[in-house]
Amino acid sequence: MKKSRIAGTGSYLPENIVTNADLEKILDTSDQWIRERTGITERRVAKEGETSADMAEVAAQRAMKSAGVNPEDVGLIVVGTTTPDLVFPSTACLLQARLGLPDCGAMDVNAACSGFMYALSVADKYIRCGDVQTALVIGVDKLTAMVDWNDRGTAVLFGDGAGAVVLQASDEAGILSTHIHAAGRHSDLLGVDVGVGTGFKEEPRGGVLIKMKGNEVFKVAVRTLGRIVDETLEHNNMEKTDLDWLIPHQANYRIISATAKKLGMTMDQVIVTVDKHGNTSAASVPLALDEAVRSGKVKRGNILLLEAFGGGFTWASALIKY
Repeated sequence: MKKSRIAGTGSYLPENIVTNADLEKILDTSDQWIRERTGITERRVAKEGETSADMAEVAAQRAMKSAGVNPEDVGLIVVGTTTPDLVFPSTACLLQARLGLPDCGAMDVNAACSGFMYALSVADKYIRCGDVQTALVIGVDKLTAMVDWNDRGTAVLFGDGAGAVVLQASDEAGILSTHIHAAGRHSDLLGVDVGVGTGFKEEPRGGVLIKMKGNEVFKVAVRTLGRIVDETLEHNNMEKTDLDWLIPHQANYRIISATAKKLGMTMDQVIVTVDKHGNTSAASVPLALDEAVRSGKVKRGNILLLEAFGGGFTWASALIKY
């Protein structure tokens, strides 16, 4: 059976930077309050008219260039996103046309902040079963379009961006395992309560606003990420000491540090971008991965643990020999 390996990475961040000082001007908050609770100092916000597909296209092109693959080589595109350009066609279909890919399978996966991890798991399975030789996996979100800028509990958290990887079939494992979970019973703690089925409200941005019970989300996130860390290592008969790097979902520095503590890892072994990016949802893990690879921190042969947690609730992990 073939296995999949990461052949290339890419990412994109909008040019517009919104700092904590900028938010102090419009919210009852402060730089100190934001940094102490989240670790965030700034975030990127897409410009007017810049869509998820726009951001994903650049990240995908950079990943394909990194991997040395041409559009005709790609046999599958999977996009993790909660903010598609349209209800349909999918963002993956829009990107397939923009990137000049062949008539391969193209699909979006909506698992909120775990979207890229879910998409990675899907693409990995297609390669393992032999249906696909090369897959393009993207995580992208424009959550600032759904932020209530009057709510300091959510407005300070989110940013926009895209990250991508190219997976290729290999005789040697790159992705050792992926693990995905969900618990819909917690759906009231984090989400957007409007949609096609329930109707859109006559409010700014159509009433599509993120609502979150922060303290409850934090508690569940720390517990579930702890469990999936154990599950992932046990599945691969590995110990915590076998890990070289933790590349977590960049939601909150406190959650990241709690996960690192459980693994017995120092923060020097953790890729942290939340301070500069904010929570970019499905984009956060591939953004962090690309930064780690391009900076030279992550090297071939390193063992990486990727993990994410998002609304749904969803959570997921991947153990990778890069």
